[in-house]
Amino acid sequence: MITLDDLWRRGREFLGVQYPIIAGAMTWISDSSFVAKVSQAGAFACLAAGNMEPEKLKSEILRTKMLTSSPFAVNLITIAPNYLYHLDLACELAVPFIVFAGGYPRQAEINLTRQSGAKVMAFAPTEAMARRLIDNGVDALILEGSEAGGHIGHVSLTILIQQVLFQFREVPIFVAGGIASGRLILYFLLMGAAGVQLGTYFAVTEESRAHPRFKEALCRAQAKDAVATPQVGSELKVISVRALRNRGLEIFTDLQIELIQKRKRKEISHEEAQALVENFWVGALRRAVEEGDVETGSVMAGQSVGLVSKVRPLREALLSLISEVEIEWQWLQQKLGLS
Repeated sequence: MITLDDLWRRGREFLGVQYPIIAGAMTWISDSSFVAKVSQAGAFACLAAGNMEPEKLKSEILRTKMLTSSPFAVNLITIAPNYLYHLDLACELAVPFIVFAGGYPRQAEINLTRQSGAKVMAFAPTEAMARRLIDNGVDALILEGSEAGGHIGHVSLTILIQQVLFQFREVPIFVAGGIASGRLILYFLLMGAAGVQLGTYFAVTEESRAHPRFKEALCRAQAKDAVATPQVGSELKVISVRALRNRGLEIFTDLQIELIQKRKRKEISHEEAQALVENFWVGALRRAVEEGDVETGSVMAGQSVGLVSKVRPLREALLSLISEVEIEWQWLQQKLGLS
């Protein structure tokens, strides 16, 4: 008869940790200290490279290795200006895992990563991209639904499960977006997921370096308060970001209108306008996380924010999930007459 250990096994063996629960990369939060603390609790963490200066990223990778002997990943944003420098650094420093995010890695980049000895993980927003990534040699996929916080795709996790998780068995697949319950994690494992990724849930732990006002805002919020950023017209490309509704969203809308009008008057180039759009969120997120500006900053959060209500130690938050998995497993066995 199948056991709970059987359900955990594939993710545990792939990640090399006790619990195949990934603390997703959160810019300004997922630093070396946070990664080490997640590792010490028995889960798996991702160091957020963002668009960090290469020397700073090198320092963070080396410090992470000093703080923990457990496996961890470096999350690389493929559209970040410093991306190629980050990739070379991660390979040179023999990072155990590399997660490609924000876009799709080229075949040569996947090959370079594998040659360094790192395991490769990538986000698959569609069935076609999942197939392409697997054929190109990634070791695992992450399915992140639009319920998630930060930069998001346009498809819900419910659809991605049917399009990808049910279709591919060659590599481990981890699911993300809207998860804040151990009970739900159990059913993802039963559906074939190797594990899960959570962000918002861990952002409010005591070990998170987010400002107290940032954590307080998340604890007060309801699921409907976490909304995707609007795009005004088609003149500028806006990568959707999910964050709490506040004055910052209104400012971003006004910024797009202003830039579109300047473009029409030829007062600014398309490249300059696009850079201002992209840089808006970089600064707004830093203000929210580091300075506690929850009014005009970007308080990035997934819809699971409606299930987060208090700040507590990271280990306690993690063990709460595991306990819920175990309790739900016992209930399900009784329900099915298996115990």
